[in-house]
Amino acid sequence: MRTPIKARRAAFAALSVFAFATANAWAAETLSVVTFGGAYEAAAKKAYFEPFTQATGVGFSTESYDGGLAKLSAMEQAKNTTWDLIDLETNDAITACDEGLLKKFDKKTLGKTSDFIPGSISDCAVASMVWSTVFAYDASKLKTAPTTVADFFDLQKFPGKRGLRKSPKVSMEWALIADGVDPKDVYKVLGTPAGVDRAFKKLDTIKKSIVWWESGAQAPQLLADGAVVMTQAYNGRIDDAAKKDNKPFKAVWDAQVYDFDWWGIPTGAKHADAAAKFIVSASQPKAYADLSKYIAYAPPRKDAIALVDKQRLTDLPTSPDNFKRALQINASFWADNADQINKRFQTWLTQ
Repeated sequence: MRTPIKARRAAFAALSVFAFATANAWAAETLSVVTFGGAYEAAAKKAYFEPFTQATGVGFSTESYDGGLAKLSAMEQAKNTTWDLIDLETNDAITACDEGLLKKFDKKTLGKTSDFIPGSISDCAVASMVWSTVFAYDASKLKTAPTTVADFFDLQKFPGKRGLRKSPKVSMEWALIADGVDPKDVYKVLGTPAGVDRAFKKLDTIKKSIVWWESGAQAPQLLADGAVVMTQAYNGRIDDAAKKDNKPFKAVWDAQVYDFDWWGIPTGAKHADAAAKFIVSASQPKAYADLSKYIAYAPPRKDAIALVDKQRLTDLPTSPDNFKRALQINASFWADNADQINKRFQTWLTQ
């Protein structure tokens, strides 16, 4: 039996009022997001934030940071969390989850989780992309192109300053590889006191030539300013500078150290439900593939690979040619050893 016209009109009106109210409720929300800023944040706005805003009306306010959990921990302890969504490195995502700083994430909301690269979904976070630390140089200033991480440490063959992130992570791994350790054995060696000594000894060979950077945007700027002849950098920053700013920068993929970036929701987030829905939206194959259009970071979801332009794939960390001597960051190692090695690193900086 068909519903009477008046009843249908009343139901439609009620549904319209509900939809309008729901849209207004969503539109009233603004997610406070902290990321690593720069080119990645700009790409995330186009691939992730803007489509979500168009679909839901939810807005975004962003700020950048250099990683670490000190501020998040302080917010949670003070019960005054102002962040709704945080972009995390892997070891920080693990530690934050273990310490109760992040909400548990319902993996079922992501759909077919078997599509994801192994290890790219955790109890508290979902990978936003695959990125890599490489080193880069200005092709207009070097007659001979460096090809290995050993070249980065060779001041005789390639004289000049070197840019490094002010952190032992990756620099320690590179020091051992440059000293002859096979990438697959790096963490076995670095897990011993002798291995740590060996890494610092190799870093000593270039210490006086190092220009330290703390923000990812500083690395390509050091090259552009001529302050260094080579610099450690995030691969997406170098690709962005080369393609968008027409800089003559080249990435060296030997011994690239790749990792995931993660979306996590602080335990005290005021808009946790909207943040969770955003993560699901940003984890769809099309969203991942779209990110690669704007910055050279790879999708952590296999279904997204087919949506990436074949020519663009050559710029991504997981391209076969770039992946020959790649090293995945050992997040568990750094979660367990970061404090101890960081203390020694800070002492070493002052010596």
